[in-house]
Amino acid sequence: MSPTETSRTAGGGRSRFADALTPGRIGMAALAVVTLVFIFQNTREVKIRLLIPEVSMPLYLALLATALIGAACGYYVAARRRK
Repeated sequence: MSPTETSRTAGGGRSRFADALTPGRIGMAALAVVTLVFIFQNTREVKIRLLIPEVSMPLYLALLATALIGAACGYYVAARRRK
């Protein structure tokens, strides 16, 4: 075997890592980082009211909970669309 043949993978010359880094995934990772920075920069106390009595909590917890609920809803919709 020549040195060029040994460096190639079975997938046609591209590694699995290179296939995993698509522009969409890189964009989503960058958006996730910016979202987390935004969430953890907002640490002051806020009053929140949603169908229950008013609750006082750090803003970053409210933002994080909202982001997680949104991600779960997006995952659910995408999973239903695949069926």
